[in-house]
Amino acid sequence: MDAGINDGRALQRLLDELGRLPGIGPKSAQRIAYHILEADAEEARRLAHAILEVKQQVHFCPVCFSYATRDTCDVCADATRDRSSVCVVSEPRDVTAIERTGSYHGLYHVLGGVISPMDKIGPDQLHVRELLARLADGEVGEVILATNPDVEGETTATYLARVIRPLGVRVSRLASGLPVGGDLEYADEVTLGRAIEERREL
Repeated sequence: MDAGINDGRALQRLLDELGRLPGIGPKSAQRIAYHILEADAEEARRLAHAILEVKQQVHFCPVCFSYATRDTCDVCADATRDRSSVCVVSEPRDVTAIERTGSYHGLYHVLGGVISPMDKIGPDQLHVRELLARLADGEVGEVILATNPDVEGETTATYLARVIRPLGVRVSRLASGLPVGGDLEYADEVTLGRAIEERREL
């Protein structure tokens, strides 16, 4: 009887922990929990080990604040990267997204969030001071602001542009507009307006 109660509590604890993960609702948590239950013990051990290992070995890069497993991240440690360009993003996952394009070969700086007065997050809660310190030696010629094109992202980009320009560094913003293959009739007003404003000569 006690064993049955404990088993039920163990399953509920697993469901509760899975439910705390972003994007995982009750049904998804249930599917994952039952998959783990049906898996053999070795598969469950590998999953548990991978979670513990990533928590023990992965940390923030002291230079750019992306994820690293060594002293610095792979990008900062790569001597072939263009050190005259720094792409500023909100979160480490944004670095991964840009790297997948294969179109950018400079360095990165991760803010650790965006300016959001409603959440009481201002520049002092982000890695802005560290960014300005990186620009002080004059090696960086361009900062690319790659925050999301939403209210918080635009607010953050506007603030950064204002504090960076006096340093004599070129500031650019990622273009945003219509996706390839998209139809005009399905585009929202903001996206379509941005596409018109950032049109280029052919």
